[in-house]
Amino acid sequence: MSTTPHIAFFASPAEEAQRALQLLTERYGSHQPEQADVLCALGGDGFMLQTLHRHANLGKPVYGMKLGTVGFLMNQYRDADLLERIAGAEPANLRPLEMLASTESGTSTSSLAYNEVSLLRQTRQAAHISIDLNGQTRLDELICDGVLTATPAGSTAYNFSAHGPILPLGSRTIALTPIAPFRPRRWRGAILKANTEIKFRVLDPYKRPVSATADSHEVRDVVEVTIRESQDRMVTLLFDPEHNLEERILSEQFMV
Repeated sequence: MSTTPHIAFFASPAEEAQRALQLLTERYGSHQPEQADVLCALGGDGFMLQTLHRHANLGKPVYGMKLGTVGFLMNQYRDADLLERIAGAEPANLRPLEMLASTESGTSTSSLAYNEVSLLRQTRQAAHISIDLNGQTRLDELICDGVLTATPAGSTAYNFSAHGPILPLGSRTIALTPIAPFRPRRWRGAILKANTEIKFRVLDPYKRPVSATADSHEVRDVVEVTIRESQDRMVTLLFDPEHNLEERILSEQFMV
């Protein structure tokens, strides 16, 4: 990175974020993403995920500032000292999940998820789903509202709300968490090695349709979904040292 980094600013449509975009652009200038050293996302976690999906292929580190409702992946917003904050920021390397979803109509859709891949029932009928790990059936039938797979960075989001485990950053693990399981009622999910291939099969897709969502990309009427950690994609998020992502994930485990 150059002594004075070239920054590409992006902002959510929220009024506060748009005002910050104008102020920061006037103060620090703004470059096209391809010519920038750092991408700066202004908004909440949802907008950060959008930024990663749109620009992760550039391989540029991303520094986010919270100007939205949820900001677990963001730093606090301040318009002063941005260059110094970026220079002193600590990196967190994240590998997304790769989802391949097959539908009733015979189509296949692939997508990436930096937080989680979730399967959810589409109607009032509970979903019936089997779970294979590395080609071996581990659960013949899970009757539930849904089931999700989360990365460590995403383990504090929907996964945690569904009573899934919080995973340490860099642990090379993923969480497998049921959503409102009816049978087996006492099954609480699993913590898996990151290189585990997970395959969900919808057992009664016509009577009990299921959708699959990778972050915000939804595929409806799925019959089979395969998930694995990406081996060739990685993003780098930058965090202020006093609020780095590893410390945030650790702190979440001691909140009461």
